[in-house]
Amino acid sequence: MLRSKRDGKYYVGFSENLEERLKLHSKGKVVSTKYRRPLELVYYEVSFNKEDALHRERYLKTTYGRRYIKNRTKNQTQGIEI
Repeated sequence: MLRSKRDGKYYVGFSENLEERLKLHSKGKVVSTKYRRPLELVYYEVSFNKEDALHRERYLKTTYGRRYIKNRTKNQTQGIEI
């Protein structure tokens, strides 16, 4: 999960290669975050099964999923800037 330092909004997405995906976001190559940079990585999960990871991504994009992330990161002041 990324948080925009510009507008404070979150981005949730799936990737098979987190490091490469973060590079694309930081370079402005991802349409949905291009104009929301700079971004920071505030949360991520690892799954060994693509189907499970996509299911989890869909959940995290729901109201309940966003509430879960908010509770998990409520004491976190900063993430890792990308």
